Amino acid sequence: MDPEVAVDPGGAAFEVRRLLPADVSTVSVSLAKAFRDDPVSAYLFPKDGRRLRQLVRYFRFQVSVVFLPRGECWTTTGLEGAALWMPPRSAPPTVREAMAQLPILAILGRRTNAAVKLVRFLEENHPRTPHFYLGTIGTEPDSQRRGVGSALMLPVLQRCDEQGLPAYLESSKFENLAFYHRHGFEVVKQLTVPDADLTLWLMWREPKPPEVPGAGSG
Repeated sequence: MDPEVAVDPGGAAFEVRRLLPADVSTVSVSLAKAFRDDPVSAYLFPKDGRRLRQLVRYFRFQVSVVFLPRGECWTTTGLEGAALWMPPRSAPPTVREAMAQLPILAILGRRTNAAVKLVRFLEENHPRTPHFYLGTIGTEPDSQRRGVGSALMLPVLQRCDEQGLPAYLESSKFENLAFYHRHGFEVVKQLTVPDADLTLWLMWREPKPPEVPGAGSG
């Protein structure tokens, strides 16, 4: 599969391509490193000494069982990170797919009930308008602030603009809001998760209108 070159607004260019099953193990480690200090990760896996190992298992499951079969996954040629999307009007999981998700219980352990409550809370606040959902995006720490995250998002955001579709995500870090804002996302709601010290910012992106050739010229 030929890579695509994505150029972020700052001018940095990275080759990105669709994530393959052979990439799952490496990308899972990259995502685990990216999310080690994330508030949601600390909520689901409170023991810092075990968190990285648990996150590797969690992302390996999330990528291979949830997003690869039903969504759209992008990575860089160097596998420094990934963007995991769900397309609009994604069909409900089949019985077989639902059964495949049972191993998540072993990964979450005693935090299963907390995870279920969090998922239900997010579903209650999830927009009903058809959209692309950015479920996860992360870049390993050594590659952050170089434009990798921007490159990972651009293939789907460009398609959103071409097809006139909005995009949606939830951010658990205030310091990440400016990054998403640069790519057209706006905060539509700020929520505090019940019975948890977690604040989430729900962000929505309207598609950019197509450029009209010659518009604005004298």
